[in-house]
Amino acid sequence: MLTLGLLLVLAGAALAAAEAHVPSHGALGASAVLALATGVALLLSAAGSATLVAASAGLGVGLAGAVALALIVRKALATRRMRASNSLIGRVGVARGTDAVFVDGGLWRARGWGLDGDPPLARGLPVVVENVNGLTLIVRPAEEWEVAP
Repeated sequence: MLTLGLLLVLAGAALAAAEAHVPSHGALGASAVLALATGVALLLSAAGSATLVAASAGLGVGLAGAVALALIVRKALATRRMRASNSLIGRVGVARGTDAVFVDGGLWRARGWGLDGDPPLARGLPVVVENVNGLTLIVRPAEEWEVAP
């Protein structure tokens, strides 16, 4: 019983760590909570505690883990519903190549505005963000008056 309880606690810890790195929408976390609760109950039972104490401790660990998991999954799902902010539109940046620009302290994928008269994005060319498409910025060359002296 002691070995099985210890293995379940270790498996629960590993599943909890995996939940943090794998998008399983709570499946790994639920398995982790179940393994931890069962492992704690088995460890206490093997240590000579009364059955009621071991079961109560297991239920307590399970309840605390379930509440924590529910909060984490709720927050994770709420971030998926958030819309990307278009606060980058109108910002001036610098092209770092034909497909990357540096805007507001971050390096972004970029695509040119696509007008026939526009030069290709060359390294060091000041650009203005016209639109945001996912994680790609649609940019155009900046006019002289848009570039700060």
